[in-house]
Amino acid sequence: MAKVIMTCGRICSGKSTYAQKLKNELGGVILSIDELMLDILGGETGDKHDEYVRRTEKYLYKKSVEIVSSGTDVILDWGFWKKSDRDFAREFYREHGISCEFHYIGVDDDEWKRRIQKRNAEVQNGRSDAYLIDEGLAVKFESLFEVPDRSEMDIWI
Repeated sequence: MAKVIMTCGRICSGKSTYAQKLKNELGGVILSIDELMLDILGGETGDKHDEYVRRTEKYLYKKSVEIVSSGTDVILDWGFWKKSDRDFAREFYREHGISCEFHYIGVDDDEWKRRIQKRNAEVQNGRSDAYLIDEGLAVKFESLFEVPDRSEMDIWI
């Protein structure tokens, strides 16, 4: 039976790389808020960014149910930074009768900073269309992230 796997972790922790690995292993479909936001709206959404993220997330939840119902695993690649978001996701899939798992990807602070620098260099050199993470954005993202309790996660990497 198909299921939903949700990646949890800070920005630049390796969630997208891990999601790609799962996709290759399981033959699943990756649903990514960042991918849709960047492909459709570009990197400059201004003060509408949070609203567009909310709408995109709502759409991807709906689409994930459709894909799982057709028998294909879904990998949600969007971080689940807050406990309330993780609780919502679990309840959403429970209400739809869909099995789900959380996979946490953790990195220490030094590795996290190295990955941000690497990502930013790739973006600045045109080798990546990901979001550029400046110092202010890194601090903002760090303040928003709530490290999960081990009991919340099915797999801890």
